[in-house]
Amino acid sequence: MTPSSFSLEGRRALITGASSGLGLHFAGVLARAGAEVVLAARGANKLAAEVEQLRASGARAHAVSLDVTRSESVQAGVAEAERLAGGVLDVLVNNAGVSGEHFFLQVEEPEWDAVIDTNLKGAYLVARAVARRLVEAGTPGSIINIASILGLRVSGSVSPYCASKAGLIHLTKAMALELARHRIRVNALAPGYIETDLNRGFFESGAGQKMMARIPFRRLGLLRELEGPLLLLASEAGSYMSGSVLEVDGGHLCSTL
Repeated sequence: MTPSSFSLEGRRALITGASSGLGLHFAGVLARAGAEVVLAARGANKLAAEVEQLRASGARAHAVSLDVTRSESVQAGVAEAERLAGGVLDVLVNNAGVSGEHFFLQVEEPEWDAVIDTNLKGAYLVARAVARRLVEAGTPGSIINIASILGLRVSGSVSPYCASKAGLIHLTKAMALELARHRIRVNALAPGYIETDLNRGFFESGAGQKMMARIPFRRLGLLRELEGPLLLLASEAGSYMSGSVLEVDGGHLCSTL
């Protein structure tokens, strides 16, 4: 194993939910590893500044509009991503996701549908579109579904999210089984609680501090601590991994959530 095993030179990567947070960070990680990256979000105009920043650092980066909940948008977005990148996409990071915010008895059908459609159906639609093109081209690839430790354990007030991420983990394994014959690897990255601009305020509150105290490391994860696991799954360094769920959570699954 050498550092070159983690290189993504010559690869083309699509990252969904790339306008902020984990998705935007993942795009930068893959670009620095040598991949040509296509950032996807519902409005490509949201991504203009991020794409320009990546290009300024020497990366080959593009943006596409893509609503993961709509099949026709996914088909058009993946086709446009291939056109911009100049070929088939051989790395997919299925990152688009929403959480919901109510306890089970207060979850109404629109909230349930929004979470399941984005986190589970959306991952299926995008992965299917990318995988079909890989199979048609006879090209191997890597699909990385961004799951969560809440797909393996549960927490209060996010039941649709827990259900969607548990489904995504099982979908990952089913996809891995069926796509192995086509040399397409499918794995899941399951982060624990990672510090971002969106959650920083909560974790500074009393409730957030109590939650953090239950993490064995007694702190949140940092975005950079997802970089190695992501590159492992995307690159030849993980060439014999498929159907795996890589947990990055500071030992949280060993404790109470």
